[in-house]
Amino acid sequence: MVSLTKATGSFLANQHRESAVLNLDLRLYLINTFMCEIGSLVRDAVDGGLLKDFEPAVLDKTDPRDCSDENMLQRAKEMDGFFSAYPSVPHCLTWLSLQNVNFGNLDMHHVLFECCKELKHLSLYQCDTGFWSLFKIDAPSSKLCVLELIKCRFGRLEVVCLPKLEKLSWDVWVSEGVPLAFGSVPSLEELELSCGAICDQNAFKLSELLHGTTSIHTLTLDFQGEKIWVLPEMKQLCTAFNKLRELRVRGIFVEFDISWTSAFLVAAPSLEVLQIEVWEHPCDADDDREGSFSERRSPHWEMDFQGSKNLLLNELEFVGFKSLEEQFTFIRSILQRSPNLEKIVLKREEQCDYCDAFDVPSKFPKKEEQDMVAGRIRDGIFSPQIIFDD
Repeated sequence: MVSLTKATGSFLANQHRESAVLNLDLRLYLINTFMCEIGSLVRDAVDGGLLKDFEPAVLDKTDPRDCSDENMLQRAKEMDGFFSAYPSVPHCLTWLSLQNVNFGNLDMHHVLFECCKELKHLSLYQCDTGFWSLFKIDAPSSKLCVLELIKCRFGRLEVVCLPKLEKLSWDVWVSEGVPLAFGSVPSLEELELSCGAICDQNAFKLSELLHGTTSIHTLTLDFQGEKIWVLPEMKQLCTAFNKLRELRVRGIFVEFDISWTSAFLVAAPSLEVLQIEVWEHPCDADDDREGSFSERRSPHWEMDFQGSKNLLLNELEFVGFKSLEEQFTFIRSILQRSPNLEKIVLKREEQCDYCDAFDVPSKFPKKEEQDMVAGRIRDGIFSPQIIFDD
């Protein structure tokens, strides 16, 4: 730590420096003495006009499962103390990443959105105000463009006003109902929602979550191999999907029907790229799921397409392709409703490090089988380019 502090001090020293440091990216651990030493160095550099943008990641080596609320509350206190001791530092923050911080005893909104007025990118890993808490972001003067949430335990997040927000991603939530609500987010173009639903989480209407959005062009829904946590909808999504150009529906359990995803196409007339990912992990044993996750039930949606077409859809990507009859039927149905579909990309299943230990052979078509697979997809009628990406 001492050597790093000296190196940082030498780098920020103003002697013989003819230009300012436009950007400083630091990875910091919450150690009181070290934070104070770094804080004074950064403060002096900011006050002296040598540092313009500060991008710290406040890290924590503790496994989230081993991190108690008491420890997380203490980290929030230390961070707030750091900001209070060096008030010029948060004013130049443009990128901030935090891990394992519980703001339950502090004003999280004040710390992140009032103190950090220049913040453009905020990443929170298991950071919140406590289990099932309501958190509202109302920051009309904020410059925040990207908000990333991972395992944050809010019961509900309400983005009342973030006028510059362009991308929001949330990986794993604990909400029993709709986890997210939007107010004024006129710049929001990309939304990523990823969660393996646990037992006490109920399905919700996606149209309710998307209410208030007007400009989303890229949407990712990842179910992580668990139950489908959105309720059947079609025309109710038309307003939110009006400008949608890219849709990714990921983590669909391999034994589930996939035809229900076609309902999204009716509501998305401007869609250009569709990605479907089927989830099959050899490491995914039912014994490990019991007591935590809901029963897996294949979704059954009643759909009436009424002859609708997706004239702009030009690319379909299918991840986890296995030459199953259901998959051929689904792809041909997309071709029928998308006369301008030019390219189909077939990819093998995505596996994790745990899956690699099982050494299960891939079911992706072998080289000698690919012409036959392409012929079955084209069915003598269609003529898209078919790419096998293994």
